Amino acid sequence: MKAVPRRTFTLALALVPGIGGKSVTRTLTRNDLLGRSPEEFCKLGLGALQEEYKLSAKAATAWHASPRKWIEEAEDLLARLDPYGVTLVTAADAHYPRLVEALDPDPPGVLYLYGNTALLEARTFCVLLSRNAPGSALAEAEAMTEDGVLQARTLVSSHDTPEYQRTAVVPLRWGAPRIMVLDSGFFKALGEDLKDEPFPAARLWRFQFDARTDLAVSAVHPFRPFHPNANRVRDRLVAGLSQEVALAWVSGGGNMEKLAKLAIRAGRPVYVSTASPAYEVVRAAGGRPVEPRAT
Repeated sequence: MKAVPRRTFTLALALVPGIGGKSVTRTLTRNDLLGRSPEEFCKLGLGALQEEYKLSAKAATAWHASPRKWIEEAEDLLARLDPYGVTLVTAADAHYPRLVEALDPDPPGVLYLYGNTALLEARTFCVLLSRNAPGSALAEAEAMTEDGVLQARTLVSSHDTPEYQRTAVVPLRWGAPRIMVLDSGFFKALGEDLKDEPFPAARLWRFQFDARTDLAVSAVHPFRPFHPNANRVRDRLVAGLSQEVALAWVSGGGNMEKLAKLAIRAGRPVYVSTASPAYEVVRAAGGRPVEPRAT
């Protein structure tokens, strides 16, 4: 096997199902400690992958079956993304968003970025709602988002639920930037030339996705439509990329309640509407109360 550049090897690891950010970092650290090259790592047996590197049986088997396949996929992906201006960061890179690592116990091994990457250093916030939130909560989320945008903070949102869409259009009205976390590959969400706004309501305000203003982020391979855990990963990235988290409506025992607790443990300010069914739970965990506005 020819010499494999470290970046290609790192991406190849991150492409394997079941190898997350911590596994990528642990593998590279152990290789450095032992002076083991990527080529030598590719020759290891299943036992060493599981015992020495603590890879799961599924991940170890997937890698061991054909390491050359994963390396070739990484090489191909790097070459295909370059003309579009899509970049990527792995969990082993110094510029991987540390906000994500601080919140998520198992952060994605690789993130794909398209657009204004300077927004990763901005004052960020998100406004979250559990699924099937009532109309009054959607209106509250919109108002909370507008408050944040007018305070020159950058919204982190997504595109394919009514709850996310309600917040994601607000910055467009004010010409403000957004970070859009996608749960699909870029070429599915943004079209073959990466110029489409990802949902119809946004197109009423802006005809095309503006990569000079906004940033799209995804943990999904850019040329694939989805992966099985895409929704869960998307929600964690939205919260993880946000310095402040507001909950306009959170139901008991759901994913948004879990995200609120993760954000509180990570030391982030978390605000929760007193009208939420799970208000008392989030408040007891350290959330700060927000009174809903009169309608």
